Amino acid sequence: MATERFPDGFIDEDPQKALEALNEVLQEEKNTAEWFCQRAYAHILLKNYSCAADDARKAQQLKPNLPQALMRTGIAEYHLNHLEPAHAAFTQGQQLDVSDKSFEVWIKRCEEKMGEEKHNGNVPKLPAAPVVKHDWYQTESQVIVTVMVKNVPQDGVCVSFKERELSAAVRLTSGDNYHLDLHLLHPIVPQQSSFKILSTKVEIKMKKADAIRWETLQGEGQDSNIKHFNPHQYPSSSHHTQKWDKMVVDLSEEEKNEKLEGDAALNKLFQQIYTDGTDEVKRAMNKSFMESGGTVLSTNWTDVGKRTVDMNPPDDVEFKKY
Repeated sequence: MATERFPDGFIDEDPQKALEALNEVLQEEKNTAEWFCQRAYAHILLKNYSCAADDARKAQQLKPNLPQALMRTGIAEYHLNHLEPAHAAFTQGQQLDVSDKSFEVWIKRCEEKMGEEKHNGNVPKLPAAPVVKHDWYQTESQVIVTVMVKNVPQDGVCVSFKERELSAAVRLTSGDNYHLDLHLLHPIVPQQSSFKILSTKVEIKMKKADAIRWETLQGEGQDSNIKHFNPHQYPSSSHHTQKWDKMVVDLSEEEKNEKLEGDAALNKLFQQIYTDGTDEVKRAMNKSFMESGGTVLSTNWTDVGKRTVDMNPPDDVEFKKY
């Protein structure tokens, strides 16, 4: 169970580390409502409310009668100032678990805040669905999807990569969430895929598992409005051309020259070791990290495969069990 491997207290201690571990689990194991619930909690602690709401909704889809999912949906929506959806989630959760008094507290908070907004004449209206455009193009080794939206906050994007799926949630300046869910035509390498938030767009790079040309972005039966860019020029509707091969070279050089420091450099090193490692190395890293609560990362399967890996926190850190 997710709550046994990642209890709330463990997430409270280091939500960022817990989030990274949960991302790894959700990439490798069968998705469950409990995993999404715990990742939503980590996002809430990190104030990534858009991502938290997205994960909590996925938990509800998998298990509609899970009170914990409704609690985390409500908290995320409340902080996004979506008071009516928050109130509805708390009310539904209270009906499922009358013993949890937290629902009653949050319901009162929502009602008080809605009352204040109504008194001030600031009754929120449902905005028209935002128009967001997205395009894609490919190189020999990557598929790049661009979501054309301006001024997205640095904590306003949540992207999940799976072998044949891409799921992204983008928080718009209006406060709405834009969702992009794709079933991909060919497999990708999730560990080598990434995204970048720029001033005019969100750029999502997916590493191809095989160096083949994709005829379409999505698999058969998927309706896609995304245009396929010719690698050498802009779509025909554009009034100018752009040499994409040169742009790809420039981007590759930029990535190579990027200097990472501290935890970012260490995480990149671990990621590269995992990517290049054998199946036994990957099993060893996963097993040691999970069993030790994130305090040990071993690549020696001969060693860790025979035993339970004990927790070994740094000398100046005290590990607490909850």
